[in-house]
Amino acid sequence: MTEKLYDINSHLKEFAAEVVSCQELSQGFGIVLNKTAFFPEGGGQKSDKGHLNDAVVSDVQIKNGEIIHITNEKIEAGTTVIGKIDWERRFDFMQQHSGEHIISGIANKLYGCENVGFHLSEEIVTLDFDKPLSKEQLAKLEALSNKAVFENRKISTYYPQESVLKTLPYRSKKELEGDIRIVEIADVDMCACCAPHVAFTGEIGIIKFLATESLRGGIRIEIKCGGRALSDYNEKYSNVLSISNKLCVKQEETAEAVDKLLEQIDKLKYELSGYKRAAFAQKAENIGKEKITAIFEENLEVKDLQYFSDLLYKTNGGIRAVFSKKDNGFAFAICGDDESLSKIFASFKTEFSVRGGGRGSMVQGTVNASAQEIEEFFARLRA
Repeated sequence: MTEKLYDINSHLKEFAAEVVSCQELSQGFGIVLNKTAFFPEGGGQKSDKGHLNDAVVSDVQIKNGEIIHITNEKIEAGTTVIGKIDWERRFDFMQQHSGEHIISGIANKLYGCENVGFHLSEEIVTLDFDKPLSKEQLAKLEALSNKAVFENRKISTYYPQESVLKTLPYRSKKELEGDIRIVEIADVDMCACCAPHVAFTGEIGIIKFLATESLRGGIRIEIKCGGRALSDYNEKYSNVLSISNKLCVKQEETAEAVDKLLEQIDKLKYELSGYKRAAFAQKAENIGKEKITAIFEENLEVKDLQYFSDLLYKTNGGIRAVFSKKDNGFAFAICGDDESLSKIFASFKTEFSVRGGGRGSMVQGTVNASAQEIEEFFARLRA
């Protein structure tokens, strides 16, 4: 049985151990050590990474009670190795996981929430509660969680005797058997957990709630702690600074300035729409006597295509197609009598790569073809 050094000292970055066995696997080599500081995947958290001598440890798993280190190189049994943890990654994971315990412990005491899900990866941390929480409750939960961080409370890990365990009010998602490891945050939380944690809550730095969503009658919260929270703040600060500089307003006034800008844009869009429709009406009156036409316009949105095509049809009848350049082809709207339009659109789809459809007197979509090819198609229809 491998001695779990990460249980004893979560801050151990380097250790010496002996290779007990080495087995070739499809993804590399599976190495078992007599002791290890590498945390294997479990409890919603991915494994540590690092090195055994020069061999890269890409994954660590527990199978049949054995801790298996997946490496890219073979190391013979009996070899003494120096294990080195990817400490930056390990500490990041400890910050996130310890932060989650604080949130879950306070949510349980404050609102009676049970943590029913937890996921920690390099990019995202989510925790799921079985009860919904209001904006006000979430704000209070975040504030109290950070208060517990700032108070720099002690985090203890231990394996209590069975008789003692029965008396402890610890959290657990499921019934556990055998030796149970308890992670206790003084006056904040007590939970069964196998993962490494920081020694004091102050090491977490800060806890920030990023997003929430309803989930199976409860709530999912996305969080970032410590270094991740700082990186997130720096990115958002950079964005706000850029916006404030472009709009020539103070950073705290950017939201209001953007709202005003959007109002101005909406007003301009409305005015532009009026000019477009006036231009469309004039063009519709000047359409010739041909009953099938294909018109190409620049920079029209879908609603413009629909409006102009419908106007042409209502003004002149026949089959009226309007196209505007999009990617490697064109967006389009075609209006006409139901039966005639249906036959022509079927031929159009047979001739070209078309995405779209419709009903009644209008079809719309995109076509991957050149303007010349489209014009030649409609010219054959007119012949």
